[in-house]
Amino acid sequence: MPPAAVDATLAALADPTRRRVVDLLRRSPRRAGELAAHFGVSAPAMSRHLRVLRTRGLVEEERREGDARVRVYRLRPGPFRELQSWLSEVEAFWGDPLGAFKEHAERGPQGRAR
Repeated sequence: MPPAAVDATLAALADPTRRRVVDLLRRSPRRAGELAAHFGVSAPAMSRHLRVLRTRGLVEEERREGDARVRVYRLRPGPFRELQSWLSEVEAFWGDPLGAFKEHAERGPQGRAR
């Protein structure tokens, strides 16, 4: 994942309300008004959170036929897959040294397996 994409994703998810929005959208797409009501925030405040998530590519909006005012938000899987890939690389970095340390610790002071 390019560093700018990681930065943008992490910056968007740095806010606790946006993380909670993402968690709620994992279950199902929701209207902006539903999200605002669920979190007890004003419609303009929720709109700002959704705009950040949308500009970072984490959510997309769909307008319902017949009523252009109704927007339904859903998660976009791509950025989350990219973030997971980056996190897996970080985890692999820590996994190798920790595994070597575990083997060393299990060998004991004389270098023999316990």
